[in-house]
Amino acid sequence: MEERIRTAVRGDTSAHPADAVSTAPERASRVGAPRLPRYRDPARPVKDLVMAAGCGSLRRCTWRRGSRGAMTGRFIVMEARPAGVAARTVAREQAGGRAAWDGTLPVETLLAEWPPHQDEPTDYWLTSLPAGTALRRLVRLAKIRWRIEHDYRELKRGLGLDHFEGCSFNGWHHHITLVTAAHAFLTEQRLAPKADTPDSPSTRSSTPFRTC
Repeated sequence: MEERIRTAVRGDTSAHPADAVSTAPERASRVGAPRLPRYRDPARPVKDLVMAAGCGSLRRCTWRRGSRGAMTGRFIVMEARPAGVAARTVAREQAGGRAAWDGTLPVETLLAEWPPHQDEPTDYWLTSLPAGTALRRLVRLAKIRWRIEHDYRELKRGLGLDHFEGCSFNGWHHHITLVTAAHAFLTEQRLAPKADTPDSPSTRSSTPFRTC
């Protein structure tokens, strides 16, 4: 299964505990197709699953260093079986169709952020990465949206991504190509190691960019 992080999962997203087992209902008669196995207990919101785990399962993690210092938070990692129509559709497709599906929903890793002085978690993520994955990797993947938004803001405000006013596809293509090339150059300049010498001053554009 493809490894993925699904960001912005709401707290009311339904899921079963990882140890939930589906069972096949008894057939009332021999007429008709057998009924698919199902979970006896209804699915619960992921918020309830995390709250049931309690604050004792919280782990502190620093995932990167920002302009104001280390970015640290409290997180819970647990396994769950996402439910709902979309999850069941994916499970059937992975099993090879409805006839081949035994009713079991796959186990995924649930990551939740629970900031200090908050009565409940504020953010949730589901991922196909195993629960044994390093917490820092899980958090960095979940928080990578910040990096994407930062690059997009730089493309628009610093490099003029939205300044094109032409009407032709060729003009638009040339504009996008130049903006992308300029952004790639600036990114390379931030990442490339440079010696702090008089010929290479330590400026925002020449200092290597470090995340953590």
